[in-house]
Amino acid sequence: MHCREYAAQLRDAYPEITAAGGDVVAVGTGNQMYGKNFAEEMKVPFAVLVDDAGTAASAASLRKMKPWEMLNPLGWKKSFDAVRNGFKLGKPGNRVSQLGAVFVLGPGNKVRYEHLESDPSDHAPMAKVLAAL
Repeated sequence: MHCREYAAQLRDAYPEITAAGGDVVAVGTGNQMYGKNFAEEMKVPFAVLVDDAGTAASAASLRKMKPWEMLNPLGWKKSFDAVRNGFKLGKPGNRVSQLGAVFVLGPGNKVRYEHLESDPSDHAPMAKVLAAL
């Protein structure tokens, strides 16, 4: 549900992102059908790619949560808030413990901004993403 919540934030900020010369590419943890359904359900105007094997996540050195981290009651409030705001838990991919990240790249191979999630609700602040553009 947290990835859906952040996808909605990116969708809503997409006009500002493109006005600043940027674009968005989301990378998810399901198969191609999952990615297609996710993009349609979330009505995102940007590309949604899938990394079911975890190759991109490994290349980006993204961390996976430990089982006890997934059961941490400190994150429950954020999960309840996400559900209350209309974001539901979707069909999980193969790597439900995979944490995400946001990278602002360019020009060339330069990383202008990087945010590695510490938990599933730890989204990159949109103001920082936009400032990096």
